[in-house]
Amino acid sequence: MLSLFPEVTHTKRVLDAGCGNGYLAAILASRGYNVTGVEQPGGFNHDFPANVHLVPADLESGLPDLDGTFDYIICADVLEHLRHPERLLTQLRACLAPGGVLIASLPNSGNIYFRLTVLAGRFPQEDKGLFDRTHVRFYTFDGWRQLFAGNGYQWDQIHPTGIPFGLRFPGSQDSLLVRAAERLSYLLARLRKQLFAYQFVVVAKPYVRS
Repeated sequence: MLSLFPEVTHTKRVLDAGCGNGYLAAILASRGYNVTGVEQPGGFNHDFPANVHLVPADLESGLPDLDGTFDYIICADVLEHLRHPERLLTQLRACLAPGGVLIASLPNSGNIYFRLTVLAGRFPQEDKGLFDRTHVRFYTFDGWRQLFAGNGYQWDQIHPTGIPFGLRFPGSQDSLLVRAAERLSYLLARLRKQLFAYQFVVVAKPYVRS
């Protein structure tokens, strides 16, 4: 996701919707971006980055009042946690500056691991990943595309990601086996994203009728 942003800028505004404790926001602010983060009370710590403007708000209740428009809006692992993601997408579209884009990371419920797990009669409740217990929405590739199109967006770029085996096995994340598995997973995701992508990182623009 960070690779989609120019390295240095002093004029662009970024809104990080659902910014958590400001990890991505702080990196972008260090590059010179003017960054505003929105996160629910309790979702951030006392050490939230000082170079990011924080607006405490629960996105489930809608977008809070914000100052001006933004050149980039980030939704990093956010929409799947909302009961009404379409409402947030509509509100965010109104916050985009002319030529602005929304960058989102979206879990793939069509991933082969997800399919095989459900086929086996299991639906685990995990702390993170595709079966994160806090997910309330489960979309495949077509479902995500339809959600965005139905709320006024067209996808300009799609970047599939592979399964992050290093996060699953943190003690072996630098091992040859884990790195090979991640590389193979990424190549398969590029080959057939609907089946093998772990997430879709998309760049979306407001739909313009010709």
